[in-house]
Amino acid sequence: MIWKLSLTGIKSRLKDYTVLFSGLVVASMIFYMFLTLAINPGFMSHDVNAPGQYLSFIFGFGIVLLAIITFVYLVYANSFLLRMRQHDYGMFMMLGAKSSRIGLLIFCETLLTGMLAAILGIVIGFGLTAIVSKVLIASLGLKITHFQIVLPSAIIWTLIFFIAIFFLAALRNVHKLVRSKVIDLLHESQKPIKLSRKNGLRVFEAILGIVLLAVGYYVMGLPASAIFAIIPIALVTIVAGIYFTFDSLFTLIINFLLKRKNFAYRGIRMFTLGQLKFRIRDYTRILSVISLLFALALGAITVGLNFNSLKDQAVKSTYYDATIVENSPAVQKNVDKLDIKTRSTYHYVETKKDVYFDRSEFEKTPLKDIQFKQNGNNFPTYKPIAFKISELTRKNSYANSVLGMQANTGNKAIKLVSSDQLKKIQGQKKFITFITVKNFVKDYPTLTKLEKVQMASNPAMAQALSQTKPFSYQMMLGFTSGFEFMGFFLGIAFLTMLASTLMFKVLSGAASDKMRYEMLYKIGTRRKILKQSIRHEIGVLFLLPGVLGVIDVLFGLRLFTALLPHPYMGFWVPFLIFIVLYFIYYAVTVKLYENLVLKK
Repeated sequence: MIWKLSLTGIKSRLKDYTVLFSGLVVASMIFYMFLTLAINPGFMSHDVNAPGQYLSFIFGFGIVLLAIITFVYLVYANSFLLRMRQHDYGMFMMLGAKSSRIGLLIFCETLLTGMLAAILGIVIGFGLTAIVSKVLIASLGLKITHFQIVLPSAIIWTLIFFIAIFFLAALRNVHKLVRSKVIDLLHESQKPIKLSRKNGLRVFEAILGIVLLAVGYYVMGLPASAIFAIIPIALVTIVAGIYFTFDSLFTLIINFLLKRKNFAYRGIRMFTLGQLKFRIRDYTRILSVISLLFALALGAITVGLNFNSLKDQAVKSTYYDATIVENSPAVQKNVDKLDIKTRSTYHYVETKKDVYFDRSEFEKTPLKDIQFKQNGNNFPTYKPIAFKISELTRKNSYANSVLGMQANTGNKAIKLVSSDQLKKIQGQKKFITFITVKNFVKDYPTLTKLEKVQMASNPAMAQALSQTKPFSYQMMLGFTSGFEFMGFFLGIAFLTMLASTLMFKVLSGAASDKMRYEMLYKIGTRRKILKQSIRHEIGVLFLLPGVLGVIDVLFGLRLFTALLPHPYMGFWVPFLIFIVLYFIYYAVTVKLYENLVLKK
């Protein structure tokens, strides 16, 4: 009988459960996808090689962040679930149901909700992982044969994580409800909120909040060399500043507006401001958390997408696009596919003690490299340079070490001789060709194949060839692509959870608000005016953490000036995407709230 009543109660709140369930599904879906990308053994060991180490670290770091925010989100989601059902549980107990049976019902409902969300999220995660892996692999320019979309270990760990959290949540719900009095379960939503009337303390707290935020924003603009001091100081000051701002400043602003009769006595603004005054005092902690999550989510997407600019730096930091040390058919086949811009060939003879190069070839085509200059906290600038011939033979000079590394001469001395003298020297006759192409990104796959073919047939040159531009670019691709995808999906996960959390908090207070709106309707307030009041009230609750979050991101991006060449480049794109998604959550919350508090 109790199970039938429980199912009836769930059906009556199906929309609320749909909101809760969708948020849980998205959380488990993204959690599974991150695990799959991070611990795919065949993908990391056979297909990705060096970049895989970076990808594993990047996605592993993302999993830790996602686990923390998922835990916070599930705490609020569980609180919403508990508030939805506590009135029903109180009714069951008042009708004579045993507390042990109610406890079992609560435990099973909570655990079952979490398990179903995790399983459905994993199933949807299969498709998401397939799409993301294809985009990631295409971005890395790899031929993948060992990637597993359905990974048993990732499935198991995702289930363990969500079941463990919901098991603890179920125990907490049982402990709270079974030990509560029936009258408290039936009327907990009607308990009054105590408001402090010490305005002097509120003013001091508001000023302190603004000062702490200003200190945090200033600290984030300090030189990157002080990063270990910047992060803890900024974290403490910004978190405390946001809390004090919500706890006092906005309350003072509302009090000020309430005293402005020309403003407050228009329509039902007095009622709307009163609702906001009570809500902000009750929502201080959750609004502070949501503001921080908003900043993290928006910052993750903005910074993640900006990591793409590092690929351009990898192209600019090395002058030659490829190195050729043999003329085999396989090498020539790949060379013929390239759109070559310049080609420089240097012949040399290697003896037991020395390496002799043809001087005339360097005079005709000087050896070149890239010189970079660090300008304070700004990203370094790159400038092509041509080495002087005298520097090539001078031991321990930069030009000498570059040529020695490219030709793999080891500790042998480099000497320049004429063409006739070179022909007379007895030793291993070799050559090295440096080429540049018109479009490196376009020819990157062919250049990578070219270097791999030579590494397979010339083990002695493998170390020198592994440090050429194609492999450096592949390493950077793994680094930047990993951060791009981690930032994008962490941002979406954060947005889903923070918006759902705020939605749950607003909807959980709808039961107590319903009587107030019914009273206004009975005394003649038009339905249109009531809807307008709801839109304004919920809009302020969504807008305040959003505005503070945007300000946090705009100042926080300065932390990345030493890592990214243009951290603010194209920031309006993720901002626009994020704001549109955030507005959709706001619109859904308004619609659900109207259905709960306004009679049709």
